[in-house]
Amino acid sequence: MASEQREEPLQGQPEAGVEEITASVKEIMLKNDDELTSDEKYVLCRSIGEECLMEAELKNLLEKKPNPVAYDGFEPSGRMHIAQGVMKALNVNKLTKSGVTFRFWVADWFAQMNNKMGGDLKKIQNVGKYLIEIWKALGMDMDKVEFLSASEEINKRPDEYWTLVMDVARKNNLKRIIRCSQIMGRNETDELSAAQIFYPCMQCADIFFLKADICQLGMDQRKVNVLAREYADDCRPKRRKPIILSHPMLPGLLQGQEKMSKSDPNSAIFMEDSELEVRTKIKKAYCPPGEIEGNPCIAYVKYIVLPWNTEFEIERSDDNGGNKVYTDYDELVKDYTSGALHPGDLKPALAKALNRILQPVRDHFENDPQAKALLKQVKSYKVTK
Repeated sequence: MASEQREEPLQGQPEAGVEEITASVKEIMLKNDDELTSDEKYVLCRSIGEECLMEAELKNLLEKKPNPVAYDGFEPSGRMHIAQGVMKALNVNKLTKSGVTFRFWVADWFAQMNNKMGGDLKKIQNVGKYLIEIWKALGMDMDKVEFLSASEEINKRPDEYWTLVMDVARKNNLKRIIRCSQIMGRNETDELSAAQIFYPCMQCADIFFLKADICQLGMDQRKVNVLAREYADDCRPKRRKPIILSHPMLPGLLQGQEKMSKSDPNSAIFMEDSELEVRTKIKKAYCPPGEIEGNPCIAYVKYIVLPWNTEFEIERSDDNGGNKVYTDYDELVKDYTSGALHPGDLKPALAKALNRILQPVRDHFENDPQAKALLKQVKSYKVTK
């Protein structure tokens, strides 16, 4: 019987057998894809993850396999917030530049099982189309990206899929599966439907069904990804374990919100928010002077603005220190903790930078009639938890 293990290396230390590689992600992204060494590919891929299980396996994969496969599954469950939009585009572009094929699992059946959009499959599928439109408008490199509908793909190969799901279910007890309920935005103490209990078994099976070498999802999906590694070990003969490359979770904009919520419009910037909405939300956002930990505005600069723009410009009067351009996150942290950078100057600069990133998406949904109609339809849907 598989049991959850913590397979992670010590924080701040490379794993045994993995040398620290010093190379600038910014510089590597400017190179032609066919010029990248396996070490440079590793730097790009590793820069995505708050955690990697395991680093040595990732390095070996990139050295030995020219075109690995990464996957992420998403429930089409409502409007797209900026982490799902911009952070995911950044991550996918780094992986595809490294020779990775990225498979998006459009998890329509999963959203239905989790009662999203009231369980209305047609609405769920329309939301899936809207999310894809956003990534295209934003500039995600689509050359090595595949969007696969769960309901369609499973129905093409039902024998293979359901045999996998049943095997995962057989090899794990109910308590172990319920511990994975976090992946659905649920708690272990919630009253789960039978479908929601089956959900983790299916998500685990997806990884092997899609032939994924890398699971590139958020830290909130960690439990089921570890389950997949344990399942691979428990199989006879053993299956190849997927590498887990988990990106960090962006906090909600209001105090005490550990993550954004699609059901709370004030907790996040959404990809087609107007300029005014962005300015208003950032103005109201929690941003304690001198504090970095738990500060969503600082997190937005770190994970959204600097990676996308490579710089962050503060505009202020000479009396308040004059204009300053940050290209290094550590320098920004130093100034913010010392008081040299004040929330009153950081917030308007952040709002301006975010609006610049989002403008191509707004333009697409304003100027493309089909996209405009799709957005209107999605906005009319009631988001259900």
